[in-house]
Amino acid sequence: MIFQVAPARREVIALLPVHVFDTRVLPPSDRFGLWLEVVESVAPALISSPHTASFDAHARSMELGKLRLIDFTYPSLAMARTAKLIRQADPENYQLALTRTGYGAVRQHRQEAVVRGAEFTLLDYSRPFEVRQDAPPGETLNSITVNIPHALLPLPSDKVSKLLAGSICGSTGMGALLAQFLRQIARHPEQYTAADADRLSSILLDLIAATLAQQLDAEDALPADVQQHALHVQIKAFIDRNLGDPELSPGTVAAAHHISLRTLHRMFAGEETSVAELIRRRRLERCRRDLANPLLRAEPISVIAARWGFPDKAHFSRLFRATYGQPPRAFRQELPLTPPR
Repeated sequence: MIFQVAPARREVIALLPVHVFDTRVLPPSDRFGLWLEVVESVAPALISSPHTASFDAHARSMELGKLRLIDFTYPSLAMARTAKLIRQADPENYQLALTRTGYGAVRQHRQEAVVRGAEFTLLDYSRPFEVRQDAPPGETLNSITVNIPHALLPLPSDKVSKLLAGSICGSTGMGALLAQFLRQIARHPEQYTAADADRLSSILLDLIAATLAQQLDAEDALPADVQQHALHVQIKAFIDRNLGDPELSPGTVAAAHHISLRTLHRMFAGEETSVAELIRRRRLERCRRDLANPLLRAEPISVIAARWGFPDKAHFSRLFRATYGQPPRAFRQELPLTPPR
């Protein structure tokens, strides 16, 4: 009897779906009309621009569960949602927008603000608003927006209303973590799979809720699980920022976040690694990355180790070998002298 061995199947992993929209595929005279059609399909608005003769715009849209994240690049424009247009179509969404380049002015709910780069603004698409966005001469605007159904935001609507058409800092506090998370997804959606969408949505919604609650001084109004999830993300970001500090430890992490060491360990009890193991692993990952960088080939191993929190060269060498199966010097010597082309 002859047995035929079937070829091994390679598992196909579905990446996070990304929808690309680009007006530049059309003749210049048709580009602004296409933009209007796309906006109309989501929520009708009055839009004007000094660049209607050639409206060069593109966007990448990602569906994260019930949230939609869009990375927009477009020329200067003005947009308004009127009460009449809202009666025609009301998506019942908030839109949180992170301005990356350019600046703008927003007005809604008898509130208004100027919004600049690295700042957020929040709008309610169920209420009239006006927005004007201007790009520097010769440049385009870039923003990352998140559409959030009203029912998903775990904050009272009357409190959220106080933040409409305001300016929220995206470079400090929870806003910085939220901005970093949005930029990471927008820049590298290929690093995530379709199965990650719900998890990303959960993290993103918790960061948004925590950022807004911080602006309202209403963190206690958040559900306990949202508070804990946001704190968890905040702790991991703190660890990444402080890997070079040789004093970084579970104790210093707990103290920096005003929680007990027991609480910190309990927060990480369900994960594969403890806090101490997480710190050690991420330090080793940074060292391995730098050792593999041909541009850093002349830098002593001890300098790289110290930069990432390992002042004791012998201790670092033992940890590296235990983790990667060879000492750091051997690892570095096996690598090519120049990066592959």
